[in-house]
Amino acid sequence: MLYWCKVALDLHQVVLQIESLVSRLRAGRQEWVRRLALARETLESASADIPLLQRRIAAARTTWLVAGVEEGLRGAFPPPAIPPSFAVVAADGSHMTSDRHSPARCHLINIGTAHIQYGDAPTARLESHPTLYCEDADLAIPDPARIRDEPVEGAVLGLKRTVAETEALAGLVEAVDPSLPVLGLLDGSLILWGVTAQGFPGFVREALLEKGFLPALERMRTVSQGRPVALASYISRPAGTDVVNALRVSLCPFDPPDCDRHCRGRDKDCSGLAGVDDRMLFTDLLGGGERSPIFSSSSSVVRQYYGEHQVFFFYINVDEEIARVEVPGWVAQDPVFLGLAHSLLVDSCRKGRGYPVALMEAHEQAVLTGAHREQFWSLVARALEEQGLAADTSAKSASKRLPWV
Repeated sequence: MLYWCKVALDLHQVVLQIESLVSRLRAGRQEWVRRLALARETLESASADIPLLQRRIAAARTTWLVAGVEEGLRGAFPPPAIPPSFAVVAADGSHMTSDRHSPARCHLINIGTAHIQYGDAPTARLESHPTLYCEDADLAIPDPARIRDEPVEGAVLGLKRTVAETEALAGLVEAVDPSLPVLGLLDGSLILWGVTAQGFPGFVREALLEKGFLPALERMRTVSQGRPVALASYISRPAGTDVVNALRVSLCPFDPPDCDRHCRGRDKDCSGLAGVDDRMLFTDLLGGGERSPIFSSSSSVVRQYYGEHQVFFFYINVDEEIARVEVPGWVAQDPVFLGLAHSLLVDSCRKGRGYPVALMEAHEQAVLTGAHREQFWSLVARALEEQGLAADTSAKSASKRLPWV
């Protein structure tokens, strides 16, 4: 009997589609250059009257996030000198979700941490902290009204991992030698978008944000009251448009700007900036090591729940790329803490060839490979068998492990 087997991905067919993609990108480049030039012209004109722009932003009703302009739009700030001795600590995480094809309901969160000390007594400590969650209380966030508990899976599990990363970072900051300035680093945004964007019930937000994430930030703020501490989250190759959206407000002919009221069914005056993001805008405006002015986030979850941890951000040229750095209000509003975050980030990225060394090492400790996942579920199956428990799996899962041909 003859079998005809077709490969899973026919790259010969994909090549033509890739060439079409490149052609479209090439054709659109001239238009992109024109839009970027308009964005920079608008930045220059809006900078002439920052108080007017601030008033228009405050009054605007838009369907997109608009950066709060705190230090103006123009300006490139060089990094301060780094202290002679300091520490940089970082936490990152990964997770394995519960396998619905397995009889064992559980999930695992692995937190990688890095504590690197520079100066007179250089040291480094890299660790991995895996935690298996299998109790009923771990697998769902309880509903106080006892209507429907929220399963810890999907987006909720991702948020739980972010809380665990932040709590681990707080522990690292607290453990640093009190005589040393310290920079604490997280990967990604300080804004827990998912707690409200996903439409979760209020008790999920309370458990993850108000009783988890924000208390961890507060622990670090408490440490900062006794010595220089900077907390920052680092976003590589950011795609945010908050600052460009402030320029869109500047271009709007209506006062106050109101998208729903004035712009339905008509061409928008700000549409010429479509496709431009903040990273593009600052690429030629910042020299090596320089940061942009400080901006504030207009996220509703930040305004409603973050308090003293209100999120501010700036863009920074770390030689290899333009990155977005988010800091809480108690860092943004303290020149010493802000300067510490700026200078140590630039130094760390240069040591890490474009990416913060401590974050890179924390990620390496946290990462869960495909081999790790296979080994984990094999251990679970073996433990079930040793206890005389059924370790059967679904037919679908078994079929993936046993190819037909």
